[in-house]
Amino acid sequence: MSTIKKAYIAGGCFWGMEDLFRVRPGIIDTEVGYIGGENENPTYKYHPGHAEGIELTYKSDVTSFREILDYFFRIHNPTTIDRQGNDRGSSYRSAIFTQNEEEKNVAKEVIEIVNKSGRWDEKVVTTLEPIAKFWPAEPEHQDYLVRNPDGYTCHFERFGSFI
Repeated sequence: MSTIKKAYIAGGCFWGMEDLFRVRPGIIDTEVGYIGGENENPTYKYHPGHAEGIELTYKSDVTSFREILDYFFRIHNPTTIDRQGNDRGSSYRSAIFTQNEEEKNVAKEVIEIVNKSGRWDEKVVTTLEPIAKFWPAEPEHQDYLVRNPDGYTCHFERFGSFI
């Protein structure tokens, strides 16, 4: 059985999330893109309904989906609807795109843990959405903060582990 898996999440501008996840133990690849929207072949300028998401390829014998979600809830604000930092709109929603019932159940459990922690002033509004086609973003958006280290991001580690 392969230990290589993928996870799909969205939590605001994809650049900042990619930059933080790329160095996490067990993450072997990151790709930013568009997911959960209305059109095929979305672009940065036209992606109605799509979230700016990230596809994480990871080794499940090193990190788990639960640990990925734990970190996800530590690096973005999951209590704001369609907003992260200065970015507003459904493109910047907090979402977990689940591939099966197991992932959906893990996501619900982690959300409950985060809510019970009281670390955020409000309740989590992260949506659980069924997996949709992931469309990779244009090359200039991949590894953006590696190439532009002073570029904009609203993502940073806010808390220690929830789990």
